Amino acid sequence: MSTPTYVTLETVLGCFTVELHGEQAPLSTANFLAYVDSGRYDGSSFFRIVSPSNQQPEDPVRISVIHGGTRPLDPNNFPMIELESTLQTGLTHRHGTLSLGRDGPNSAEGDFFICLGDQPHFDHGGARHLDGLGFAVFGQVCTGMEVVEAIWACAGEQEYLPPEGEIAIVRAYRQQRGV
Repeated sequence: MSTPTYVTLETVLGCFTVELHGEQAPLSTANFLAYVDSGRYDGSSFFRIVSPSNQQPEDPVRISVIHGGTRPLDPNNFPMIELESTLQTGLTHRHGTLSLGRDGPNSAEGDFFICLGDQPHFDHGGARHLDGLGFAVFGQVCTGMEVVEAIWACAGEQEYLPPEGEIAIVRAYRQQRGV
């Protein structure tokens, strides 16, 4: 069994730390760490906050997440990676789960989201994505969940925040152990 890896994200609203599940989700964890270690998350933001009150009325699946990191399809992103579904990893989307964003299969890059409340519709076979493959869980908030909740409380009338309303990620870095 390997030593757990922890990453702290400093935001303008405070810090939180995630424990990464590298043994269960090695590709997703390595991808996230490549963005952390290269400094690509430093100066990025949480640019989307989804709550049941700001989703499109026709969307039958209500979610609660904060979404941040790099923008999808940014030319400075690393190559897309293969999806490690919850069917493969055995991990599930629950309160505080860290997961990779994606559009189609095998399209995850540097954007990630954190669940507020249990979100089983993000798991393999869930209804959140039309292809039913779900999203890749690769970590869990272990300290600072109150900061994640404070970010989520900044939700506006629309899912995507205006540029001046985005929550800045000042920096992201590895920790030797959980804080």
